[in-house]
Amino acid sequence: MELLLAYVGIALMTALSFIGSAYGVTICGNAVVGAMKKNPDALGSYIGLSALPSSQGLYGFVAYFMMQSFLVPEISWAAACAIFGAGLLVGSACLFSAIRQAQVCANGVAAIGAGHDVFAATMVMAVFPELYAILALLVSILISFSIII
Repeated sequence: MELLLAYVGIALMTALSFIGSAYGVTICGNAVVGAMKKNPDALGSYIGLSALPSSQGLYGFVAYFMMQSFLVPEISWAAACAIFGAGLLVGSACLFSAIRQAQVCANGVAAIGAGHDVFAATMVMAVFPELYAILALLVSILISFSIII
């Protein structure tokens, strides 16, 4: 039962972060399609902003690698709960931060498409939602250091 709980945590950790990144990149991609009609010369800026929400999927992947060594048949109840909690934390933080970051980036893409010079400002604003995914990853790393098999 404990191992199953740990695997559910791992599934939440990876699946939610991957879904958030996929959804976020799609939000940005939709904005790029519209902006390309107005300003096709800014494709490099569009791609840079569109790629940002993909990092949350990587954070879920890194967190999985931090936890995978604890997935053994002899796992304790406390370790399984810690992995489940870390998975829920990382997965939900990455899901929501990727979506909200994508909305910031999509607005930046639209503004660049309209001719405004807001690439740097959009990058700065996009860092704020990303911060919470990074903090969730750091908390999961700290949790992994405290797990005793």
